[in-house]
Amino acid sequence: MPELLEEKAGRLLLKKHMTIACAESCTGGLLTSRLTDIAGSSAYVMGSVVSYTNRIKEALVGVRHETLAAHGAVSEETAREMAEGIRKAIKTDIGVGITGIAGPGGGTAKKPVGLVFIAVSGPQGTIVKENHFSGTRLEVKRQTTDTALAMACTYLE
Repeated sequence: MPELLEEKAGRLLLKKHMTIACAESCTGGLLTSRLTDIAGSSAYVMGSVVSYTNRIKEALVGVRHETLAAHGAVSEETAREMAEGIRKAIKTDIGVGITGIAGPGGGTAKKPVGLVFIAVSGPQGTIVKENHFSGTRLEVKRQTTDTALAMACTYLE
């Protein structure tokens, strides 16, 4: 049976003696749930914040009000500040930030349903990826966490 993405991420984190924290919006904690599905994950998963509102993004994760005002919650800039902010707030080696529109409503012409920004921050800097997923709300959330885990693995390799 092939290795699950959450198993691979955990193996890489353990191998490098690194820790991870997540700031999740549209995934509602699914990424953290998947990471903690792996036995022994308390060795590397330090915590997470489901920052579903702008108030929580600012107060707990460290996204600047100016960033939200200028670019909106669903933006490359916000995802970057979420990843960097959660890493700083929880004092981990790796921070992951996810913000997007899972649907089925809430999309606009400029920011359609399925638009998700994922950021991974660590010692080598921060990478952000713009994604356009499709399907049901649950499918978008699953595709988002698959991509976030793959990005974290690539970052750690």
